[in-house]
Amino acid sequence: MLTAVYTVLLYLIQPLIWIRLWRRGKTLPAYRLRWKERYGYCKGKVVPGGIVLHSVSVGETLAAIPLVRALQYRYPSIPITVTTMTPTGSERAQSAFGKNVSHVYLPYDLPTAINRFLDTAAPRLVIIMETELWPNIIHTLHRRHIPLIIANARLSERSAKRYKKLGNELAELLQKISCIAAQNTDDGQRFLALGAKPEQLSVTGSLKFDISVTPELAAKAVALRRQWAPHRPVWIAASTHEGEERIVLEAHRQLLQQFPDLLLILVPRHPERFQPVKELAHKVGFTPVMRSEQLVPSTNTQVLIGDTMGELMLLYGIADIAFVGGSLVERGGHNPLEPAAHAIPVIMGPHTWNFNDICSKLETAQGLITVNDQAALVQEMLQLLADADLRKYYGLHAVDVLHQNQGALQQLLQLVEPYLTTHSH
Repeated sequence: MLTAVYTVLLYLIQPLIWIRLWRRGKTLPAYRLRWKERYGYCKGKVVPGGIVLHSVSVGETLAAIPLVRALQYRYPSIPITVTTMTPTGSERAQSAFGKNVSHVYLPYDLPTAINRFLDTAAPRLVIIMETELWPNIIHTLHRRHIPLIIANARLSERSAKRYKKLGNELAELLQKISCIAAQNTDDGQRFLALGAKPEQLSVTGSLKFDISVTPELAAKAVALRRQWAPHRPVWIAASTHEGEERIVLEAHRQLLQQFPDLLLILVPRHPERFQPVKELAHKVGFTPVMRSEQLVPSTNTQVLIGDTMGELMLLYGIADIAFVGGSLVERGGHNPLEPAAHAIPVIMGPHTWNFNDICSKLETAQGLITVNDQAALVQEMLQLLADADLRKYYGLHAVDVLHQNQGALQQLLQLVEPYLTTHSH
């Protein structure tokens, strides 16, 4: 009954969705393109009969990279289609996988669109990253006997409380999923409490730990560091949101009083904010260089704005210290493991609920420094800039946490295997 109401409502609000896409297209023109894909029209864009992997946004797409590469390596003859929901996720998927993987937007959760998409893609297996529980997709896959795995599944207490209100309908929905690979025991328990069956559940750990700095990336980072700041300290503030850049720029101004040659790399989370952040930097009194201009920052350059896509891991590799954004404002924080992989100290604000488990592991191991405001950020930065041993201490503890928690990828590949080696249907 609830699913029927949900579906009718979803059809009714489509005009509002079009208006929203058109509006967002003002700042990011990509939102105005490829609308047909959002309704399941993807003939000629996907290779049928393979794996469809859905990662809603940039974060999930990054976590999916090692999984996609491992699947390509193990099953070279099985085509893979990666679906996303946002242009930024789309851009990330295309730059990560290039021509080896098909890419389209996942259609809206409307029965007609889903069926149209599945008729064209005819997948052997569907993998959804994290927790996108779309009722019509789940019902339709189940009806067509297409196995569905929720990989890297997480379910916060907040979401669990919301879902609980759906009662039995949700339990029925969850039981139509072939396999739920949860990030940790708490997430797993929450799925069971909502009605998933124990035999559907595996706790594999988080795929986000399975990132590594490739030798090519490390070499590239070293070369850029030599070019940009051979004798200067560098800090990065990454994935920042509105409200955070001002704090970071003001903090940078204070830090310059004691470390006059300090370089800040500032990377806003969303592309539509590159320009406003550049203007803000001017307002605060800096003359920023944009990464996309491919200029080498001069000794007078104090701020470089990372306005390119897909280079965050590289930029982390240039820095001595990282602040990870979305955490001083209430956004839930972004992935601290990316800077941790480079063995540099990681600083975050108090709002880290998107990465609760990861942040508490880092904090326990002294691989994460939490600050509540600009004054605390400046204070921690001053200590770290003044003391190379302290930087090493935090950096090594952070990267240790990363290494100790790897292995989710191997477990996930074992779960996927039975669905890809048998031709049961």
